Amino acid sequence: MIIEELQIEDITPDEIDDDAPLFGDGLGLDSLDAVELVVQLQVYFGIEIKNIEEGRPALQSVNTLAQFIKTKQNEAIS
Repeated sequence: MIIEELQIEDITPDEIDDDAPLFGDGLGLDSLDAVELVVQLQVYFGIEIKNIEEGRPALQSVNTLAQFIKTKQNEAIS
């Protein structure tokens, strides 16, 4: 989803280190990409990030994002 929706070129999902930062020196995303990721979480998973305190830790890496999605989905089931 990240590669496709953010139209990142010259990298495949297999080349992304799941623990590498999504922003800065990692994947190199910026604040506009963060906004797009938040929108895509809503579209793909029905998950809202309501504020920066919730979003910042969730958007650190692929692994933190995946864990955030799992947690939110489990909360919705409970």
